[in-house]
Amino acid sequence: MLPCTGRIDEALLLKAFENGADGVMVVGCLEGDCHYVSGNIRARARVERVYGILEKISIGKDRIRMYNLSAGEGAKFAAYANEFVDQICTLGPSPINVARGATAGVSSQEEAA
Repeated sequence: MLPCTGRIDEALLLKAFENGADGVMVVGCLEGDCHYVSGNIRARARVERVYGILEKISIGKDRIRMYNLSAGEGAKFAAYANEFVDQICTLGPSPINVARGATAGVSSQEEAA
């Protein structure tokens, strides 16, 4: 967790996929309401650059999404999170995980059994 989405850089987002994430959800404050002035706008630009990278390497831009919410929008956050999880489940495991032979949806407890 970062104090501001403006601290996110492309390498950090891509590292999540390298480490096995099937999807990445970036949630920042409302545009125009950033405590750090324009951090969320910088973050959106970085996420958009990662869209292009994910397309070029055949992972797909639908595996990353940025949302802007206020701290008081818990129900909206839950709805966005559920929507994104449904989208990732529909897409299936990341091509990186498929190439590694990882099984999607298997928790570490299930793997240990």
